[in-house]
Amino acid sequence: MIIAERKPLEEIAAMAAPYKKVCVLGCNTCVGICMAGGEKEARETASLLRIHRKKENLKGEVDVFSIERQCEFEFIDEVLERLKGYDLIVSLACGVGVQTIVEHVQSLRVVPGLNTTSMGYPTEQGVWSERCLGCGDCVLHLTMGVCPITRCAKTLLNGPCGGSAEGLCEVGEDIPCAWQLIHDRLSSFSRLGDLSEIQPPKDWSTSHHGGPRTTVREDVRIDRGE
Repeated sequence: MIIAERKPLEEIAAMAAPYKKVCVLGCNTCVGICMAGGEKEARETASLLRIHRKKENLKGEVDVFSIERQCEFEFIDEVLERLKGYDLIVSLACGVGVQTIVEHVQSLRVVPGLNTTSMGYPTEQGVWSERCLGCGDCVLHLTMGVCPITRCAKTLLNGPCGGSAEGLCEVGEDIPCAWQLIHDRLSSFSRLGDLSEIQPPKDWSTSHHGGPRTTVREDVRIDRGE
């Protein structure tokens, strides 16, 4: 899932200050699950923004509602006429959601209310840990499901480095050494010999190399007769 956190209220308030009719738009999927931008968080943000604007003697109104996903046109279209009535939309979606609204309806003025941080999962209540960088060249089959690109501080493909000690990364005492985890996984499946195979330098051309990536699945595309 995509993980995000709310921007400081002062930053959101500064972005919204010049506008009289503001909407805080929540997104109920990924950022709702990580409790950053769902309906509850949208209402809370709107309330705090109203209080802040009142203290600053700023005229206008702050409305709030949520949609299922801001990253798909069909959900945006369901509330499009309502969105057109606002001077500014504070999007509590990830960066993809903000850009989807802008690309779909360029007349709308949209600003981010969240900072998108990573892709990962909850390790415990209120704690989310990054697990994927979206590099486009997955090597999890080589490392028994432990990603060396995301979980190794040096993104080593032929680890470990010389800095790990007692299963921990030199970067921090609370960070497990990814290559220790990989070693233990390979050992438990009697595949330690795989470590003797030297991996070539990673092909970063499948990552953010040369501009934004586009994924095309011809088998599920719809021919619109264009």
